[in-house]
Amino acid sequence: PSMQSSGSKPCPSFKLREVASMYFTMIAVFLVILVVALQGSAPRGSDFPYKVPLDPQGLLELSWNVSYPEQAVHFQLLIRDLQFGLLFGMSDRGEFENADLAVLWSNGHNSYFGDAWSDAKGQLHMDSQQDYQLLRAQRAPEGLYLLFRRAFSTCDPKDYLIEDGTVHLIYGILEKPVHSLQAINISAIHRGLQRVQLLKPNITIPELPSDMKIMNITAPDVVIPSQETTYWCYVAKLPEGFPKHHIIMYEPVVTAGNEALVHHMEVFQCAAEFDTFPDYNGPCDSKMKPDRLNYCRHVLAAWAMGAQAFYYPKEAGLAFGGPGSSRYLRLEIHYHNPLVFKGRHDSSGIRLYYTATLRRYDAGIMELGLVYTPVMAIPPGEDAFVLTGYCTDKCTQLALPAAGIRIFASQLHTHLAGRKVVTVLSRDGREQQVVNADGHYSPHFQEIRMLKEVVAVFPGDELITTCTYNTEDRNRTTVGGFGIMEEMCVNYVHYYPQTQLELCKSAVDPGYLHRYFTLVNRFNDEEVCMCPQVSVPQQFYSVPWNTFNRDMLKSLYGFAPISVHCNKSSAVRFPGEWEKQPLPDITERLREPIPRCPPVPGPRPAASVPLNLGALRRD
Repeated sequence: PSMQSSGSKPCPSFKLREVASMYFTMIAVFLVILVVALQGSAPRGSDFPYKVPLDPQGLLELSWNVSYPEQAVHFQLLIRDLQFGLLFGMSDRGEFENADLAVLWSNGHNSYFGDAWSDAKGQLHMDSQQDYQLLRAQRAPEGLYLLFRRAFSTCDPKDYLIEDGTVHLIYGILEKPVHSLQAINISAIHRGLQRVQLLKPNITIPELPSDMKIMNITAPDVVIPSQETTYWCYVAKLPEGFPKHHIIMYEPVVTAGNEALVHHMEVFQCAAEFDTFPDYNGPCDSKMKPDRLNYCRHVLAAWAMGAQAFYYPKEAGLAFGGPGSSRYLRLEIHYHNPLVFKGRHDSSGIRLYYTATLRRYDAGIMELGLVYTPVMAIPPGEDAFVLTGYCTDKCTQLALPAAGIRIFASQLHTHLAGRKVVTVLSRDGREQQVVNADGHYSPHFQEIRMLKEVVAVFPGDELITTCTYNTEDRNRTTVGGFGIMEEMCVNYVHYYPQTQLELCKSAVDPGYLHRYFTLVNRFNDEEVCMCPQVSVPQQFYSVPWNTFNRDMLKSLYGFAPISVHCNKSSAVRFPGEWEKQPLPDITERLREPIPRCPPVPGPRPAASVPLNLGALRRD
């Protein structure tokens, strides 16, 4: 699924391709296409604004930049401790099979670089079209820098299509000399994955005011627990009598040396209905955590590894402080410590930039998607089950101002079975544009993303959010809900000007679901208990999941009326009739964009590039 369709180019038959690949690999050694010079200082960091450690030890550091005019990404890989080479690449969900790879390998004397792919068994092959272009390799005191370029779309069926949203990067370290690309056994190497948003939006940074102040919401010298995953909670508070301000930007503050351990961080504001919140500094799942902290759920800032500073548009800021706003904030940090380091101290967190000179609009956050309810469920053993939540024309008609709202950022959210999320704006039954889409979404990588372009939403528009789930590893029904093994489908959109509409979501009408269970009963020998005292999850758990029952559930979700939640605050609905609403009728869908293929500068033969790195070390 991560491979592109080959466009209009005729594809040589597989056999021929294999033979050509082997032949070219054999003659690769004699084809000195380019011997890369090894001198000069380290490349300038300013050329590569985005940076992320690939491995937990921080031995591999990736920096990159994005050129939209060229439709290409330039990668710079710093290898701090080069042994006998490495693999770097992309795949659908971070697997090493069917992956698209750039490989540097050495037999101990000579080194080679090439564009390769792995088949479904994990065997490596030289690509007949070399699309990772090596631009430079140079040694510096800190390690070896490799600089290479890759077009977003290559129209090579063996290549990964780089698109908006999450990209699963994979790496592998070669610890022994290898005599050919084919001899690399990818299951036996030290390897891992890192998720990033490669295609960052090219936004202009708004001018920041002269009276801007800074507030650091950071962990107070925490010792990171020596376990793989920790969610750490810390309660901070604003000064007494802190008046209303606008947050206009925020950025991460990560303790030096912990860049590979701090996975993501969020700052939440607590609910204003409580005057005080207890102090707390400890794991979020601890029995010692006060229950009241569950009322600190209003997101002020969220950061995930690889993300940069977040800027509000110049017309808007996020209000905090002042009357009707709690003084208490909760910082949550996800530490990912797979090597189980002990005794690491951390004071990471988020730096808020704020101003007392309020901007024209308050920014707001609205929840789109599905209501958290068990009536929306996913059968077990599904590879791509789709659920859709609607923000209907009736709700936006009632709740949005005549001049509309402007969406400038979005954070997608599902639990562990989520694989894709997309929100589309529709007007008069015609899909207009994608608000945010992630075709390689991962529940382990949720960040607030600035949109490439602001999306205007007017009264009467519809916002349709669709999530795709994979439950192949489960043997019982997955129902909607708050638990980690239950599912969600949410898009938190950040917009201005703020309105009273906090939540615009839907779920299937419960009466129609009841009819579904009745029908399941009629067609099955085993009784699904329909007694009113049995909960919806219990009824779902007892459905025998044959093809008929699966297809019927899909049909039900695609046709039955919905219950719409058009809410002011957590629970208060706008006045109106919201039950048994018809599903929006979409008469015209958006066309899938056709990947642009770069002009091929004459086919580069399927050969590796010899590098003059000198003899590599043998331990």
